[in-house]
Amino acid sequence: MVIMERPHIGVFTSGGDSPGMNAAIRAVVRAAHYHGLRVSGIEGGYDGMIQGRIRELGVRDVSGIIQRGGTVLRSARSKGFLTNEGRAQAKASLDRAGITALVAIGGNGTFAGAIAFDKEHGVATIGLPGTIDNDLYGTDRTIGFDTAVNTAMQAIDRIRDTASSHDRHFFVEVMGRDTGFIALTSAVASGAEYVMVPERMQTIDDLTDALREEAASKSSSIVVVAEGDEAGGAFAIARAVKERMPDRDIRVTVLGHLLRGGAPTVADRILASRLGVAAVEALLAGERGKMAGEINGEMVLTPFQMAIDKRKDLSGELLRVLSILAI
Repeated sequence: MVIMERPHIGVFTSGGDSPGMNAAIRAVVRAAHYHGLRVSGIEGGYDGMIQGRIRELGVRDVSGIIQRGGTVLRSARSKGFLTNEGRAQAKASLDRAGITALVAIGGNGTFAGAIAFDKEHGVATIGLPGTIDNDLYGTDRTIGFDTAVNTAMQAIDRIRDTASSHDRHFFVEVMGRDTGFIALTSAVASGAEYVMVPERMQTIDDLTDALREEAASKSSSIVVVAEGDEAGGAFAIARAVKERMPDRDIRVTVLGHLLRGGAPTVADRILASRLGVAAVEALLAGERGKMAGEINGEMVLTPFQMAIDKRKDLSGELLRVLSILAI
């Protein structure tokens, strides 16, 4: 089915920010104008939609933002949009602005909101996967993931210098409440000795056994911990290891929100640019309720519910590679 009326597109960012969101905004705005469409930016995510913080954007309004981290449209997690009343207010704001379709840049919560919005008010939405966690099904990589793992790798490289200089064992915590994609990828890239991720059942005894085995040839080590690991965060794991290995000099570094900031990498800028164009063209083709993603280099559309519900598997091959190279 093709949309008969050419849409006036509203673009917004929602949830946690990720590097490359600005590149995606730029791509949506310029692709819309290329196809002769009006496009407006909604500031502050779903909260801004409720409040009517909407302004029309021209091609020059998005100049000079492709290299910037964060999001020029701002972002938020909206409690108001979780209610029927909040969604009704958001629809009224869109109607006043003349917006008839949306491009939503965000993650699970963003897409869940879009599902409810379309069901109740018939607002066609295409989503772009904007999250550093890389946890959305239907795309090989999410916007911001490559930048986040590069930032983590660079930080771990620096921590390695002091670890080896002082014969210390560092536990480095990275973001990943529900998934270990950042932890595993940055661990392999930085030559870490061990990684702890939510998807894999690992005990403190497993970890200490590995560290003792390595002690014969190594005086320092790096353990990367996803914040959502079942054994706890890096501080809890480090305390438990210290109790079992009291002679070890142990330190903890939490990278936290550092991973969300900074200029996006080439990979994230290209991904965001391609997906932004794909989102506009999907709306023109009559698509709705789907996330645009990239699989094996090709642009694909995945229904929101599938993108949210289907679990994206952590690479067993990378886990095997880490175990081989950590000797």
